[in-house]
Amino acid sequence: MADILGKALVDYHHGNYSEDIKTYSSLDEDDIIPLPYLFRNFDEMPKLEQKALELAHGKVLDIGCGAGNHTLYLQNKGFKVIALDNSPGALSICKERGVKSLVNTAILDYDKERFDTLLLLMNGIGLAGTLDRLDDFLQHLALLLRPNGQILLDSSDIIYMFEADDDGGYWVPNDGRYYGEVTFTMEYKGEKGEPFDWLYVDFNTLQNACAANSLDCELVLLGEHFDYLAKVTKNDTSF
Repeated sequence: MADILGKALVDYHHGNYSEDIKTYSSLDEDDIIPLPYLFRNFDEMPKLEQKALELAHGKVLDIGCGAGNHTLYLQNKGFKVIALDNSPGALSICKERGVKSLVNTAILDYDKERFDTLLLLMNGIGLAGTLDRLDDFLQHLALLLRPNGQILLDSSDIIYMFEADDDGGYWVPNDGRYYGEVTFTMEYKGEKGEPFDWLYVDFNTLQNACAANSLDCELVLLGEHFDYLAKVTKNDTSF
């Protein structure tokens, strides 16, 4: 499988930046991922990410670590952090940037250690793919938590992307799918990757899914544009 993200990160880090990653989605939206943004420092991060890093404690797993921005910030603060990503290119750059602990795998294939904090930033909950896979995804994450552990995640309610009517409702396609399920394809320097499913989940839907899986879900912070940071923990009666 083509490592589109990894190739782009390697090029940027090695001084070969000439274009950004293009994205195509099932919402008929074409967009770009600016490569400099994937190497941002703490001061350049959105408030949701900054808050998540401030709330991190104990041993941390940075899921979908990308170029390692969050890992490096916490590592420099003295935290023990493992950076996990299924992109070999991304992890090679993490290593070059000084990340000490790396795991190259998909999160659903990882169960080696337990953590006090799981980070799922940049809409990391999207890795669940679809709403009907969210239960299994949350259950797997819960198994990676130590007692009193936490999952810190951000996501967005993308209802705003649909046409609104006069009474404040939205025209959402009645195709049986949750409106936050999106299929993406990435392209870099003329090479396209395989399409992949990505989930944007509104907070109420996330909270209900957590409750169904014996997890508590707390709204920590609202972002500037339909996005939010949530903290998920095991409730007192679970596990």
